[in-house]
Amino acid sequence: MTGTTRAARRDDELNRIRTAGRTTVLIIGGGINGISLFRDLSLQGVDAVLVERNDFASGASAASSHMIHGGIRYLENGEFRLVRESVQERNGLLRIAPHYVKPLRTTIPIYSTFSGILAAPLRFLTHRSGKPQERGAVLIKAGLTIYDTFSRDGGSVPRHRFLGRQKSLQELPALDPAIKYTATYYDASMHDPERLALDVLQDGRTANPASIAVNYVEAIGREGDEVVLRDRQGAEEFRIAADVVVNTSGPWTDLTNEALGDETHFMGGTKGSHIVLDHPELLAATDGREIFFEHSDGRIVLIYPLKGRVLVGTTDIDADPREPARCTEEEVNYFFALIKHVFPAIEVSREQIVYRFSGIRPLPRHEDTAPGFVSRDYRIELDDSGAVPQLSLVGGKWTTFRALGEALADRVLELLDRPRVVSTAGLAIGGGHGFPRTVRARESWKQANLPGAGARADQLLARYGTRAAQVWAHIEQEEDRLLTGGVLSTRELEWMVDDELVVRLADVILRRTSIAFTGDASTAVLEEVADALAPLLGWDDDRRDAEVEATVQLLNDAHGLQLAAPARR
Repeated sequence: MTGTTRAARRDDELNRIRTAGRTTVLIIGGGINGISLFRDLSLQGVDAVLVERNDFASGASAASSHMIHGGIRYLENGEFRLVRESVQERNGLLRIAPHYVKPLRTTIPIYSTFSGILAAPLRFLTHRSGKPQERGAVLIKAGLTIYDTFSRDGGSVPRHRFLGRQKSLQELPALDPAIKYTATYYDASMHDPERLALDVLQDGRTANPASIAVNYVEAIGREGDEVVLRDRQGAEEFRIAADVVVNTSGPWTDLTNEALGDETHFMGGTKGSHIVLDHPELLAATDGREIFFEHSDGRIVLIYPLKGRVLVGTTDIDADPREPARCTEEEVNYFFALIKHVFPAIEVSREQIVYRFSGIRPLPRHEDTAPGFVSRDYRIELDDSGAVPQLSLVGGKWTTFRALGEALADRVLELLDRPRVVSTAGLAIGGGHGFPRTVRARESWKQANLPGAGARADQLLARYGTRAAQVWAHIEQEEDRLLTGGVLSTRELEWMVDDELVVRLADVILRRTSIAFTGDASTAVLEEVADALAPLLGWDDDRRDAEVEATVQLLNDAHGLQLAAPARR
């Protein structure tokens, strides 16, 4: 397959949309929830078109804490339905997406026995934060006991356990010696959220070839029963009619509705920021577990080992979706203070930050409710006043994307008067099909499916799950050259362009790989990857230079890097 053919792949998808001019369901927004709906509808045999104004999973879905969690904090909000659904979905994802979702041991440092007992009922009833009071051992014990009843799924997840100061410090010697207890329980990590979203998307594309998903296409208006779309790559506008329109644009739901001529006030998102540290001492101090605790202001925060780095987050600040979300210096100071709070002997400096990111949570409008108490649950709004019914998704979180997609698909099927023919519950996602779960099984699988891959076998299996067999078969067809310290190759890039709809250099650096997240995105690396992408995407020198410059600017502005400006050719 030639580079020209690959460059035309996305154009071919756009031409299919233009030529048809109609689909059964139009989904606006390619974050995880829109993608989950796309997969579910495709599995029902319903034709759908999904459009995303940027790259897939590049908005709120790319700014998560990389966790799949049951939401113990939501118990305090009284959101028992959400906790039950969250732990069921967490346990389910451990089974159906084991290539990306792994068990995560989580430890809470506790400084008092009874603190917060009197304040907790007031917070529960009013959802206002009041004067910050940390939660003591009695309150945390009660919460974890309730959590266990929701969470254990027949014993597949261990019960929580409490340790006193002495045993806690034996396990985690760098912890603040002033602690009185630690509580340890299990949730789940999600080491590549953008790739998990892409895997769900690929399932939908495979299940129904008539369904189409395109990135860098935005909905800009409505004319009668047609939605006006714009290709952000070529600036061309075209129209598409649908029997149902679904707005899954997350924090930007009201802005999308406004563009479609419908004023809504559903959303009230908050900003969450994170930093990523290259800090071996802090990494070792976590002992491979997430440290999940309460800071002095009452915020729940985390210190989390991931990909040889340490992720620290998160904040919860009211935000305007019209403005870009950025991790500020004040937030960095906040993170450093909380690290000092838990690991007082460990020094941290800004030079150890290799990446920072920030996003807006798709939360409902919350008036005077404190940000930490805004519901993380979701609801579906129907507007049937026009020629075409339109659904708007309000809320939603990574952990519940499968159940949310199913609930949203059920509403669509109801509007279409069509039956559900298959459930996604228990249905393996993409590279989770037949994923080897033990060391012995992994070695056997690699020998059978990745012959000759050598040291790359583990990397490919981690990046693609069992889809790695297809990727490796493609790589072996022609000469391949390793790039960027061996984490990527020319033939793998070809696969990404052809099969994963790569359009921009940033798609590869930020979302198809972890190059940016782990701090490996130097200007030289960007130039090397751009050189390899150029013939695949038909870039001339000017376009290649523009891609490198745009990615450098994005990494510096949005992610706190200080990359040197590239030299133009």
